[in-house]
Amino acid sequence: QVQLVESGGGLVQAGGSLRLSCAASGRTFRTYTMGWFRQAPGKEREIVAAISWSAGNTHYANSVKGRFTISRDFAKNTVYLQMNSLKPEDTAVYYCAARPDYTSIFDYWGQGTQVTVSS
Repeated sequence: QVQLVESGGGLVQAGGSLRLSCAASGRTFRTYTMGWFRQAPGKEREIVAAISWSAGNTHYANSVKGRFTISRDFAKNTVYLQMNSLKPEDTAVYYCAARPDYTSIFDYWGQGTQVTVSS
């Protein structure tokens, strides 16, 4: 059974940093792309960053470029989202997700972790 388990969320002041982790299990993700999404109250879910597991190619939303970094650790089967220079508008529930490289549909989702940035 595939599981994506996020951790690392919390409350931080504006300008601070957090690192989110997504521990993946239940299958090999070698041919998958991993993504971080977020959803703020009253807003639609949006993609924040993505990384192809094998090649390490990355993609970022314009709103987080230069502040967030996505990475993966093969040995730990874990994907990270390092978030620096956080802003109040980054407040949201952050979700980890996975999709096969050959499709745009994210098949697997974690339960989400809350990130709150105070001003």
